[in-house]
Amino acid sequence: MSYNTIRILNVDIIAIREDELLRDMQEGVLVTPNLDHLVKMQHDEDFWHCYQNAEWVICDSEVLWLCSKLQKRSIPEAIPGSSFFTKFCEYHKDDSTCKIFLLGAMDNVALKAQKCINEKIGREIIVGAYSPSYGFEKNIEENNRIHQMINESGANVVLVGVGAPKQEKWIFAHKDQMQDVKLWMALGATIDFEAGNLKRAPKIFRVLALEWLFRLFSEPKRLFHRYIIDDMKFFPYYFKQLMGKYKNPFN
Repeated sequence: MSYNTIRILNVDIIAIREDELLRDMQEGVLVTPNLDHLVKMQHDEDFWHCYQNAEWVICDSEVLWLCSKLQKRSIPEAIPGSSFFTKFCEYHKDDSTCKIFLLGAMDNVALKAQKCINEKIGREIIVGAYSPSYGFEKNIEENNRIHQMINESGANVVLVGVGAPKQEKWIFAHKDQMQDVKLWMALGATIDFEAGNLKRAPKIFRVLALEWLFRLFSEPKRLFHRYIIDDMKFFPYYFKQLMGKYKNPFN
């Protein structure tokens, strides 16, 4: 199925609404660009290539959605990954063929999220969960165990939530080892949200495109440098694009 795309810096974002995404997304890799990702993709070519090869590039950020309105064609709506996954599970509540594996978070948080989701949905939609060790992506033995766990679980959907760009790079490096998995989702802190370890921003913050501010208040030590220093670099890049002077560093 073909969709229009909106180009922001060096990424083509699909112009799609959440109900369409839930209906149409059956297989492929889902990635969710935000300001932080777009800044990283100005100097990380491997990360950028992950986005070029992903089938579903969906706007995660209300700020990015607002910025797109300065272009001739804009993104129809932001689809935050953390809330989208909840709706994905609800959408497939009665679809017994949908079986999901959670990979990510720390200290068995994924197992807690598995229990919470299954209780809420009313069936074993989450068929497996694993919180990997720090630096697991470099550990051949642990990666082989992960391949085995996912394959033995019978999952055909895998959510990887270990932070960008690690999660995207891991998916493309390893997905061919788990050929029964049809759909991959790179969704950051979603597992922590589902387990109740992180609180979602109140609706007023989301409506005002200030969810980033709520998260900054919640985790200032971890997020200050990312939100206040790194992510601000997006705006000079985007101003260049609006002026017709931006150049993709990898072309």
